[in-house]
Amino acid sequence: MPITFPDLNALLTHGFDTVIDVRSPAEFAQDHIPGAINLPALDNAQRAEVGTIYKQISPFDARKIGAGMVIRNVANHIDGPLSDKDGSWRPLVYCWRGGQRSGVFGTLLSEIGWRAQTIQGGYQSFRRLVHRSLYDIDLNHKLTLLDGYTGTAKTAILPRLKARGLQVLDLEKHANHRGSLLGACPGGQPAQKSFETALAVALNALDPTRPVIVEAESSKIGRLVLPPMLWAAMIGAPRIILDAPLDARAAYLAGAYHDVIADPDSLAERLKPLRHLRGHAAVDHWISLSTEGELLRLSRALAEEHYDPAYHKARHAKPRDVLARITVPSLDDAGQEQAADVIAAKVQHACT
Repeated sequence: MPITFPDLNALLTHGFDTVIDVRSPAEFAQDHIPGAINLPALDNAQRAEVGTIYKQISPFDARKIGAGMVIRNVANHIDGPLSDKDGSWRPLVYCWRGGQRSGVFGTLLSEIGWRAQTIQGGYQSFRRLVHRSLYDIDLNHKLTLLDGYTGTAKTAILPRLKARGLQVLDLEKHANHRGSLLGACPGGQPAQKSFETALAVALNALDPTRPVIVEAESSKIGRLVLPPMLWAAMIGAPRIILDAPLDARAAYLAGAYHDVIADPDSLAERLKPLRHLRGHAAVDHWISLSTEGELLRLSRALAEEHYDPAYHKARHAKPRDVLARITVPSLDDAGQEQAADVIAAKVQHACT
């Protein structure tokens, strides 16, 4: 009988040896249960073919042809990636709705002697649990925002805070984006559903009775949207503001954004939206600095002429509850360590 999980934590702590997602690779790439492996019952092309037969010929023919494909694919998985599993192995299998694909797959595994189970409702039931945890239940975590002008190394300081025993929610890591106009990272961003899964799993692992440090962000990171309850909690959270001299921020930005600002063509493309906001002359000047290899001057100009005015406007639109304001003279490794020490001390003191 398929297993029903009452909440996200119960599913994430399922206790099985392996979670097998038998959906197509395309479905798996969009989102999946964390830690699952993809052993498709139907590959992308087969799934499309069966769907076409279902619509254009008949459901019966689609099921008959699809069943043969599934059985052959399962046999290949058994002879391949599952060939080393012994008799004690306990897999948990799911598909889109917990129906035919996972049912056939799980039955064949059980017939061999493995203690296979399926998930009631499949991926859709998991997705409902993720959505419920982010959209339907009030967030009760004690957030503290790490705030400051662009280039104050906030993202780089987060893992240093985690190393000091603080709880951290790294939004930019989960979004694979540095959170600004030039913030796109190699590999691109995950799907919105995958991003939400990462957030839900991360929040589930955090102790709601202890502070959670989150970098101050807008409601969107690249093209990904923060769930409203998380965004509302961030707006109302106290913040620690990190300050550093403009030259120190420029030096940090020149290193952190080197992959973008060292490529004039890529930079020009990304700066197009700023021509209306900052003017053609400013944007052309920034591109010329990139062409000349003047990356430190470019970073300083971007901070001073674009990022700082935008930050000033956003942060002064509404008063914020400031827990502490910290100033560091540099943002190299030593400066980041110094900042992490002071921030950790401030957070720990606020909790006593």
